[in-house]
Amino acid sequence: MLINCVVYQNGKKLADIPVAEISDYLARPGAFVWVALQDATELELAEMQHEFGLHELAVEDARHGHQRAKIEEYGASLFTVVHLVEPVDGDLKNLSVGEVDVFTGSNYVLSIRNRSTHGFLGVRTRCESEPELLRFGSGFVLYALMDAVVDRYFPIIDAFETELEAIEAKIFTKGTARANMEQLYELKNRVMVLKHAVAPLMESAGKLHGGRVPQVCIGVQDYFRDVVDHLGRINGLIESMRDTIGTAIQVNLAMVTIEDTEVTKRLASWASIFAVCTAFAGIWGMNFKAMPELNWEYGYPTALVIIATACSILYWRFRKAKWL
Repeated sequence: MLINCVVYQNGKKLADIPVAEISDYLARPGAFVWVALQDATELELAEMQHEFGLHELAVEDARHGHQRAKIEEYGASLFTVVHLVEPVDGDLKNLSVGEVDVFTGSNYVLSIRNRSTHGFLGVRTRCESEPELLRFGSGFVLYALMDAVVDRYFPIIDAFETELEAIEAKIFTKGTARANMEQLYELKNRVMVLKHAVAPLMESAGKLHGGRVPQVCIGVQDYFRDVVDHLGRINGLIESMRDTIGTAIQVNLAMVTIEDTEVTKRLASWASIFAVCTAFAGIWGMNFKAMPELNWEYGYPTALVIIATACSILYWRFRKAKWL
């Protein structure tokens, strides 16, 4: 679906134009065309490929989708893939991964948003409100789109940190170890989703501001450096969170072991106490005529007192050793 198709010149918006007129404005000096699509169809992709002269391999990647975050050069143009990590219905425990494919040339920008309901109208408004920066052309638009996507990662990583702190606060609460383990593994999976979006993009975006930069990025290298800096911060937070989750998992495993050991100790203590009762009862329960206790008037009460005393001593020792 076509969202908008706008032509700009010298940092100012000229007009919204139909797709059929794109090629006419591409030939105008100092002008560039910015087209935004959502969930583009085969026909729309073919039409854009014809209008902009897009490389067939880049178009094939956009058509198939589900690409790794990357930035590839095709002659004087760039093909950029960034991932949109968004909570489903505001639930951060259920993340959806969308994709934005951006074709950037010296006089055009084509952005294709897939599997995402969160648009980029704010990015266009921002660019149009800064004509002195929009004069840099398509390179600045590419930066604005990447910056908007990266900025959406920060609330997610902040929510992950808050959730991890809440789990850590319950680690030493008795009886919560197994529930904590489930929450930690589930959080680790969501952190890895964000990791897969950030790490490849950080690696690729580095070539947009240092060394030989693509022609479309000349003049806006400092802005791409800012994007890489943000990606580096997020990646560092992710790595720190992964280490913390790993430590928390090990602590929870230890807590599970401790809880199991305490149960074993209690069972062993009671088994020892009942074993004493069984031993005494087994000895005095044997039916032999020669047993002196059989004919003693106080034999039965004495046997009960001895059994109770032995069990009480054992109970006291186990309580002192904190096994009971």
